[in-house]
Amino acid sequence: MQLRYLSLLLVLSIFTSCKKEKGEESTPIKEEKKEVIVKDFGLTFNDYKVLKDTIKSGDAFGTIMDKYIFPDSLNVHQVTEKVRDSFNPRSIKAGKPYFIFLDKENPKNIKAFVYVNNKINYTLIDFRDSVRVINKERPTTIKRRTIAAKIEGSLSETLSKAGVSASLAPKLASVYAYSIDFFKIQKDDNFAITIYEKFIEDSIYVGVERIESSFFEHKGKKYYAFPYKISDSQKEYSYYDENGRGLKSMFLKAPLDFFRISSRFSGRRFHPVQGRWKAHNGTDYAAAHGTPIKTTATGVVERTGYTAGNGNYVKVRHNSTYSTQYLHMSKILVKRGQHVTQGQIIGKVGSTGLATGPHVCYRFWKNGVQVDPLRLKLPNTEPMNDNVKGKYLEYIKPLKEELDNIEVK
Repeated sequence: MQLRYLSLLLVLSIFTSCKKEKGEESTPIKEEKKEVIVKDFGLTFNDYKVLKDTIKSGDAFGTIMDKYIFPDSLNVHQVTEKVRDSFNPRSIKAGKPYFIFLDKENPKNIKAFVYVNNKINYTLIDFRDSVRVINKERPTTIKRRTIAAKIEGSLSETLSKAGVSASLAPKLASVYAYSIDFFKIQKDDNFAITIYEKFIEDSIYVGVERIESSFFEHKGKKYYAFPYKISDSQKEYSYYDENGRGLKSMFLKAPLDFFRISSRFSGRRFHPVQGRWKAHNGTDYAAAHGTPIKTTATGVVERTGYTAGNGNYVKVRHNSTYSTQYLHMSKILVKRGQHVTQGQIIGKVGSTGLATGPHVCYRFWKNGVQVDPLRLKLPNTEPMNDNVKGKYLEYIKPLKEELDNIEVK
């Protein structure tokens, strides 16, 4: 009997012990949340009360600072005078972000002010000891990568899908301005490009620093482009193809960056204003009012003026063979006798003269005869000499192999 009681007590003891252990397991252990340390501009945000805001139209440095107490009983005017040599308070611009660092215990006491100029540059006004101005750059790194893609939608959209800044689109358009009309690129045209990109502190994307090599395949033909300096005295890179031929043509393909051709050169066209059939000795490029018009080649302004038919116009003589004219401008930006360089803005798109809407009528003369420039084989820049060409071909060989071997997705 005694043995039975002892056995029962043992079972109850084990049961109670198990229940207690289970109860202990079911009680959650509270973990203390660790404070996330935030550092930027050389300051630890956790040590201050931090206010972030954006400069608004009408804001002034003095009115922003006037709410706070400065060290050594300084007033806003005195602070402005102290920082003026290193930071011009009048230079602050609407839309730029700024940070104010305040004492946690006495939030009227300002400890620092940071004005963010751009992603990389900022100005720190430090009030902790004495008033100091520090103009600094965030640490940046450059990374190299090669990408390839098929055109889907616009070039900008395709680049964005590939994780590249859309700002690369106008750079590429500029590189190929003499060989590809980017308004005629088609779905499934493709490209590959090796670029160097800038990052802040190895993680924040800033944008494309430079292009190292590229090809663009348009209508089944590959157009290669490699930046290269043919001499040490050359300040900027020129672009050449895989055979060392310069990509730069004597003439741009069009006088506008972005446009659509609304009317082509024709021996017989129905004039929309005059209502009759007549020759159209120019190419009409439709664009928004005020769009910059560029001279397609270097030359001298031969004539500017206004006529009832042409509206405001500029005519440029490029050499003894070629001249160009730009009609219907809203504004003329050059003078007769002025030397202009290829791509220089000479006026703005308008609809002056006989025009139904904003556009530029681009006219082209060869040996005194008006011709269609879109049907001409226009001259390119001079090719490299044999000595330079050999070095160039050796330099681009691995770059071209890299482009050719990347998979286009």
